[in-house]
Amino acid sequence: MFLSVFDIFKIGIGPSSSHTMGPMSAAVRFLEELGGSDWPRPSGAVVTALKASLHGSLAYTGVGHASDRAVILGLSGERPETVDPDQMDAIVQRVHDHRRVEPPGHQSYEFDPRTDLVLDKKTPLTGHANGMTFRAFNSDGALLLRRVYYSVGGGFVLSDTELEAAKAERKMQKAQSSQNSNNPGKSTQPRIPYPFASGAQMLAMASGSGLGIAAMKRANEEAMMSSQDLDDGLRRIWDAMNASIERGLRGEGVLPGGLKVKRRAAKLYERLSEEDRASNRLNPLKANDWLSLFAMAVNEENASGGRIVTAPTNGASGVIPATIRYMHQFHDDFDDKAVSEFLLTAAAIGGILKHNASISGAEVGCQGEVGSASAMAAAGLAAVMGGSPEQIENAAEIALEHHLGMTCDPIAGLVQVPCIERNALGAVKAVTAASLAMRGDGTHFVSLDACVETMRQTGRDMNSDYKETSKGGLAVNVVEC
Repeated sequence: MFLSVFDIFKIGIGPSSSHTMGPMSAAVRFLEELGGSDWPRPSGAVVTALKASLHGSLAYTGVGHASDRAVILGLSGERPETVDPDQMDAIVQRVHDHRRVEPPGHQSYEFDPRTDLVLDKKTPLTGHANGMTFRAFNSDGALLLRRVYYSVGGGFVLSDTELEAAKAERKMQKAQSSQNSNNPGKSTQPRIPYPFASGAQMLAMASGSGLGIAAMKRANEEAMMSSQDLDDGLRRIWDAMNASIERGLRGEGVLPGGLKVKRRAAKLYERLSEEDRASNRLNPLKANDWLSLFAMAVNEENASGGRIVTAPTNGASGVIPATIRYMHQFHDDFDDKAVSEFLLTAAAIGGILKHNASISGAEVGCQGEVGSASAMAAAGLAAVMGGSPEQIENAAEIALEHHLGMTCDPIAGLVQVPCIERNALGAVKAVTAASLAMRGDGTHFVSLDACVETMRQTGRDMNSDYKETSKGGLAVNVVEC
């Protein structure tokens, strides 16, 4: 099993990786296929019009999560990693005005968002809660091409056939793991030297190789790319994370969407900075204040639709940057090498979480978003504190265990309340979990794998009203202002 660190950490835009970045990427994929020759185009057929529909969670919270805007941007040829946030409003308005999309390399297509983009709350697609359909027509209205995609969390997008293949592969790998319990290294991916797909396999491979988790993850990455490309990519990821903190610390005013939630990070930053300048005494409670500040800064930027890094999702994008920034700012020996070790370790844990459960709020609730982010941050922090593989696995388990059952119930479908503060608490929990793990020797009662399986089962049993549909919880018990 291999998921690159750059699959887990992707540069994109807010407010949601699954509901904004995913639909935009799916629309781009549809355009790419439309412009190619690998689909059965009838002789002489010319595509003149496009239509799209969003289903399940995407339909219920599509407006609040900017899913509708994301589809328009994607069908205009824009990608999450390169779109200019300052130009998005103009692009969307142009499509509304002209009722057409004009992606580069294509002819223009008829597309009126008011009629051709449907938020279908009545027809869920069977593969995943975040389903969407794209269709292309000729001038007579005949359907030429139809594709179904699923946004499965963290900006990952799979077609319906890819999703079924992924489910089948997961079942096969679990069967192989059961049949070859004495050989955890067996894999269908021989190019990857340490293909761990679970916490138990990760620890077994670490013990057998004498390597730490970050070192194994680095070896896996370098089987796919050069060491220089890996280091440059990790630097870009941290630079983008840190830039989102900096923008969030300067941002003022009210977040978009209608709830009139005020941005707080800038004023909190000013107040904390003044207090630190006025006193040379270290207040131990200030650690929580700074962690919370950095996390809130990122998630306020995410809520405003700014540039962000999935970590592992946009809704949970503040936890890991906050933890790294805190260490960078208050620990002199925390250098670029430590950042790389943190990110590689966190990505290793993130891959296990995604492979065996989910990082999608629409699939398992917020335990899969902020819970996963907190587990990844706790593991990364334990690693740079010199933790053994067993202590790192323990740190991840502690953080995830104490997010189990957390629902995803964003008020008005916006990634604001309770999401922003929830990231702050996720960062605090990550540091606490790492500290607890480092005080022990790595032995513990509940394994990371047991905790991950519990999250999967809990998410499966959770009522859909509490899985990013805004049909339950805070979303219906707090009066919108």
